[in-house]
Amino acid sequence: MRRAHAFLVAWAAVVTLPLLWAVVSSLKTDREILTSPWSLPATPHFDNWSRAWNQAEIGRYFGNSALVVGGALLLTMLFGATTAYALARYPFRGNRLLYFGFVAGMLFPVFLALVPLFFVVKQLGLLGTYPGLILVYTAYALPFTIFFLHAFFRTLPTALAEAAFLDGCSHWGVFFRVMLPLARPGLVTVAIFNFLGLWNQYLLPLVLNPDPDRYVLAQGLAALSVSQGYRSDWSGLFAGLTIAMLPVLAAYVIFQRQIRSGLTAGAVR
Repeated sequence: MRRAHAFLVAWAAVVTLPLLWAVVSSLKTDREILTSPWSLPATPHFDNWSRAWNQAEIGRYFGNSALVVGGALLLTMLFGATTAYALARYPFRGNRLLYFGFVAGMLFPVFLALVPLFFVVKQLGLLGTYPGLILVYTAYALPFTIFFLHAFFRTLPTALAEAAFLDGCSHWGVFFRVMLPLARPGLVTVAIFNFLGLWNQYLLPLVLNPDPDRYVLAQGLAALSVSQGYRSDWSGLFAGLTIAMLPVLAAYVIFQRQIRSGLTAGAVR
């Protein structure tokens, strides 16, 4: 047990120390970052954050990411939950084939589909647009969502659905009024995982979102690292990086209990 605890402590240090260093560096001056990178700032400079938000346009990139990820997350949860429920609760010809098709989508490397995906999105007139990126994000996140929720819906009691049918409830009514509330832990868990993955997505917007005015946060940070690096504005760069990390850290801290309960509930029949 001591070895296991020591390993967990070491792993936590490896994960948290770079994050803390980035936050501390965002409050320093450029001179302090270069001359004393491991010390605390003499005076916290919160103006680095405002400069990154306004002058480096991190605020606009943040809003673009919120719009794209929010729209994609809404569509992913809607289509993923309905598809997973149908595959889990209604036997029909081709059910397993369709399910394993979605599972196979999780194993397909996304970079192999970038070239054909680029031409498909371009021919649809959605290249460099918010709807195009939202649809691609949704397609990217659906396989994992269906895989996760399929196992979760199979664990829900069938007796409740049968009782609702006897009371005159329709199939849609059973899904929205009975099954969906029961699946809330699983829905919250997979929504958080999707949020974390889509918020940090860089490869898809890099190829499908060439318009600088519509850059998402990952693209904006990449552009900022180049421009601020040449300007030697390292404090502004660390401030932008810290702003980008905050939603991810907040989502994990707030919903960590739901993540654990959703994972354990979906694993028990």
